Amino acid sequence: MVASIRRNTVGRRKSVLSAFFLTLTLSALSRADASPPQHCSVQSGEYFGWKAEKLSNEWVELTIVPQLGGRLMQVTFGEHDYLFINDELKGKYFPPDETNHRWYNYGGDKVWPMPEGSKDEQHWPGAGGSLLDDMPYAFKVLSRDPTCSVRLTGPVDSFTGQQYIRDISIGSDSPVISFHSVMKNKSGYPRSWSQQSVSQYNTADAGDSSRINPGIWGLTPTNPASAYLNSFHVRTGMSSEAAYTVSDGLFKVHPFDSGGEVWIDSPAGWLAVADTTSHYTMVERIRYQAGANYPDKATMIFFTTGSPRHRPNIAPSLPPSPIHYMEAEVNSPIVDLAPDESYAMDTRWYPTRNTGVLKSVTYSGTIETPLEASKSEKGLVVTGVFGVFYPGTLMAHFYGEGGESLGTVKFLDINPLAPLRLNSTLNAPVDTHRVSIHVVDIHGVDRGPLGEAIISSE
Repeated sequence: MVASIRRNTVGRRKSVLSAFFLTLTLSALSRADASPPQHCSVQSGEYFGWKAEKLSNEWVELTIVPQLGGRLMQVTFGEHDYLFINDELKGKYFPPDETNHRWYNYGGDKVWPMPEGSKDEQHWPGAGGSLLDDMPYAFKVLSRDPTCSVRLTGPVDSFTGQQYIRDISIGSDSPVISFHSVMKNKSGYPRSWSQQSVSQYNTADAGDSSRINPGIWGLTPTNPASAYLNSFHVRTGMSSEAAYTVSDGLFKVHPFDSGGEVWIDSPAGWLAVADTTSHYTMVERIRYQAGANYPDKATMIFFTTGSPRHRPNIAPSLPPSPIHYMEAEVNSPIVDLAPDESYAMDTRWYPTRNTGVLKSVTYSGTIETPLEASKSEKGLVVTGVFGVFYPGTLMAHFYGEGGESLGTVKFLDINPLAPLRLNSTLNAPVDTHRVSIHVVDIHGVDRGPLGEAIISSE
């Protein structure tokens, strides 16, 4: 049944959000709320006048507009929209302008080829007039509840010789989003290309869209053996100490003062976009391939519009207005494909909440204040500030001084919609020397540690 693409569960989600946006300070097993219903759905509808497809579950909504180059136009987590949408192009569609090579920047998330440039046929000249970026993609539902998966199949691009086939999936039990993007060589001779996931995050101030949100940050770990001076390469724009910094092993871009494109040869396989104003964070993860040929060695790229930058005046009756977004770009290696050969790039997105700028990312969540543990008269006190990727419970693993396991205990329910401000007292074995805190999902699957700490005495 066709349904409106806008949420019909706003009141229910607001109540969930309010219930969980609390400081989690507990000393025993407690429940913050009941487990969410384990269902997902795929529905057709409209989104700002476009024909759209929606994947949704209790946690997240994905809005896809196949007509616009197969774009994922919006990701909504709780009541927060992550992605930029060009106000002046809402509801509009323009066929590829192959004569003037004009780029219609609708916003959202898409897949592009790399390397980019104009010096030869092995460099993509850009999205302007490109069939890959602006032709309608075929849409197909692959599966429904408990895993909802759809496929977007693009046209064959005559310049690159490539066709993109992208599967997007969510489960019924977490906000984690999976992408499986296939690049297929449809030309008659071997070609070499990289795939690039290009996500445009909204960086406008929520109270005044003409200004940049001062709380936006892009982050990715640096390479200790970086090929770039200062661990990053400014490809376009000016290198600004206010915009680009490196500290504690992290490259950070803060787009408040300047704009441009910066490349990072990070080996960590993840980047994050964190908003310290709204407290929403998105982590994008890909498997890093050591020794692979990445485009000019860049594994991660950020592009910021800076201030001011103006929207194209598509509507002649309206004056140009400021446009604010940050592109977070994840690259695959350059691969050699014979005719009809394919290469798949797998990425995952993890929406969560943080109160400030994160310091690291694990497979189960984000770390804002690392785990600390100390003994007290009442027991073992564990503290830290985190974001979690999965609903479920925390489990403490206790270890002796020789590394032997002393047991485990589940002690706190967790929710991705709430920053986890941990301050709990545990009844640990007396010989405990080290503790590790793991996220266990609602099915009992251990999703990995948030942190590990040697126990200190007060």
